[in-house]
Amino acid sequence: MSGLAAVLAGHEPPGIHLWHGAFAVGDVRHTVEHAGWAFGHVDGWTTADTKAGFLAAVGETLDFPDHYGQNFDALADCLHDVGTGVAGVVLLWDGWATLARADERAFSIALSVLGSRVNADRGVPFAVLLRGDGPPVPGITSLD
Repeated sequence: MSGLAAVLAGHEPPGIHLWHGAFAVGDVRHTVEHAGWAFGHVDGWTTADTKAGFLAAVGETLDFPDHYGQNFDALADCLHDVGTGVAGVVLLWDGWATLARADERAFSIALSVLGSRVNADRGVPFAVLLRGDGPPVPGITSLD
C-alpha cells in the first residue's frame, strides 16, 4: 500500500489518483482508519455504473444527510462537510471505468466535483483513489 501510505503520511498530496493496489476493501479500510482518516468505498462494478448509481453510492458511503438530492450540485454541497473530526478522507472508487465508458460526461463532471473538494482549502485532506484499469484520464497521477 506504499502509494496510499504516502498519502496518509502526507508524503504524497491528496488528490485524485489512479491506484492499482490489489488489496481487499476491508484491508484498505483498516489501513485508512488506523491512520485516523475516514474511509468510503464506491463499487463501480455493481452499484455505481450509472450517474444515478454513482451519486447514490457516494452519498451512502460518505453518510450524507437525508436531504442529499443525489445530483452533482448536491454532491458538491455535501462534500464541503465531509471529514469533520478526522485527519482526512479517502474515497476508494473501484470499477470507475464502468461509468467512464458508459457516460463520459457524467464521469467528467464527477471528477470535476470531486476535484473541487480535493482542491478546496477545508483543512481536511480529501483523496480519491480510482482503482482498476480504464480509459486514459488526463491530469490524473498514479500512486503505483
